[in-house]
Amino acid sequence: MTTTIAGGRAARRQTMRRIRPRRSPAVPLLIAVWAGAAGVLWLWWNNTPSIADTNGKILQAGRITGLLAGYLMALVVLQMARVPALERRVGSDRVARWHAMSGRYTLCLTFAHVFLIMWGYALQAGKSLSDIGQQTIDSVNQLPDMGKAAIGTGLLLVIGLLSIGPVRRKLPYDTWYHVHLLTYAAVFLTFWHQLTTGNDFVVEPTAKTAWYVLYGSVTALVIWYRILTPIRLNLRHRMYVEAVIEETPGVVSVLIGGRKLHRIGAEAGQFFRWRFMAPGMRFSSHPYSLSAAPRPGLLRITVKANGDHSAALRGLKPGVKVWAEGPYGAMTASRRSQGKVLLVAGGVGITPMRALFETLPGAAGDITLLYRANSTQDLALWDELAKIADERGARLMYAVNSPDGERPDISADSLRRKLPDIEEHDVFMCGPAGFAQGVYEALRGAGVPARRIHHESFEM
Repeated sequence: MTTTIAGGRAARRQTMRRIRPRRSPAVPLLIAVWAGAAGVLWLWWNNTPSIADTNGKILQAGRITGLLAGYLMALVVLQMARVPALERRVGSDRVARWHAMSGRYTLCLTFAHVFLIMWGYALQAGKSLSDIGQQTIDSVNQLPDMGKAAIGTGLLLVIGLLSIGPVRRKLPYDTWYHVHLLTYAAVFLTFWHQLTTGNDFVVEPTAKTAWYVLYGSVTALVIWYRILTPIRLNLRHRMYVEAVIEETPGVVSVLIGGRKLHRIGAEAGQFFRWRFMAPGMRFSSHPYSLSAAPRPGLLRITVKANGDHSAALRGLKPGVKVWAEGPYGAMTASRRSQGKVLLVAGGVGITPMRALFETLPGAAGDITLLYRANSTQDLALWDELAKIADERGARLMYAVNSPDGERPDISADSLRRKLPDIEEHDVFMCGPAGFAQGVYEALRGAGVPARRIHHESFEM
């Protein structure tokens, strides 16, 4: 059995809107981040006397690595706060990459800080490098807030080790996710020693105030967007499972009912983090894209069984309560800058593409969808796609393996043959990482500028 969702009035209105490209704020944000780092360097330089001996150089190196680590810790937490300006304008996958990179730098700076400071303290006490272990124990026991800092540093080490690619891939997603939340505790524990033992904050009250403002602002954003905003959304819309329908073997659509869901603020191409209040699923939150534009009383996600959580969706019963956080994602119509658009979907990547196919503004002939699957039986939502194409005068193509298993040709030449003016298109694509990389290279070879290729990945 399959489900067909008829085009809603809101979706039809969306197709008639003017194309209004919206720039990503990524560049201004990065400039602000670097300006903050420059301010930290200035603070260190302004409070650093002339250094004559080796011990002084080691201690000052420990100071600057500690200051930069403290600054980056605040940014790491900010990137976890799910601030709309980041999640919906920059893009969730890009923010996740920033978070991972910032986390690696923070760990390196933190451990450099600990090593250099303890080495410098050991030299001050007339000891040698070999005594750094004992010096660390003495400092933890004697200096204010150092015990909490040691626990926080240990938590950061555990989180960092579990986030290494090969290790993380062996962990269940939920285990990694909940361990990762300990970042908040680690940052809280390491914060206090910065103010009580950091020379820059002791001698510069203004710097201390600025540090409180930085961490206080980030904390407020986390509380607002990670806690209060989801509570408000779910109390207002009261979502529940309306039905679960098998689209193709291994692919199901979950229909989600609720109050005034067309006012939830979601756009085609976006996703929510979904938590289903069914046994064994209450503590699992996973990202799934909308596979249709929101209707007044209905949302829909379409999911392929790729893991324990996605496979369990098939067993959901009508009436199960749903807790959602979002919407997130920047792969929306606002990224578009050209009149013509090519949508490329690989496998279950059809879900956001189907919603965009329905709602992207455009006249007849402006919108083309290329759907890649292993076989025609795997073309989920095909009846809906065909109906949308017929109603909108859009072009719908599929690329499936031949009967002997040969993969279809999706190359620069084949794309040019299908769309001779492809370099004048915006391209939105979604699918597995290998598929997306191959299509990206083909598009670049066909003359599509990188700035017009829009892709958002959840394989983070």
